[in-house]
Amino acid sequence: MNQIVLTGFMGAGKSTVGKILAQELVLPLIDIDTEIEVKHQTSITEIFANLGESVFRNIEHQMLVSALSRDAIISTGGGIILSKDNRIQLGTANFVVYLKTSPSTFLNRLKGDTTRPLIQEKSKEEITALFESRTELYEEVADLILETDNLTPVEVAKIIKQDFQKRRE
Repeated sequence: MNQIVLTGFMGAGKSTVGKILAQELVLPLIDIDTEIEVKHQTSITEIFANLGESVFRNIEHQMLVSALSRDAIISTGGGIILSKDNRIQLGTANFVVYLKTSPSTFLNRLKGDTTRPLIQEKSKEEITALFESRTELYEEVADLILETDNLTPVEVAKIIKQDFQKRRE
């Protein structure tokens, strides 16, 4: 199957790199958060506020299962790895890449972002602790761990594409 799944914390560049990879490999991009918003005709923030995180996580799981049945570049939400069921599903994926970023990098990228419900009204320390609590889970499901702090999205996409193609040979 021609499939690359991008995981990582908020602000890691999953959506940006996903778009580049989709163009480079001529595959559709499935951005799970975007797909959820389109299907439910509301924002992730609104789903969290009105239905709660557990309902969102259930919707997210269903979207992941659907996405994994297709040839595509799949960009996941930062919390997708919290569910054991999702980690099991990711284990069936063709190629999972963890875009690893340092707290200083993602905090800089997330400044002023009001679209991510889990970081609203949280301090830098709380956001960093959230990241640190997830690091092992990202690494657990990854076929490739790519530190992205000093790379452009184009460079990240190029490395992923090369690694993906080598694995297919």
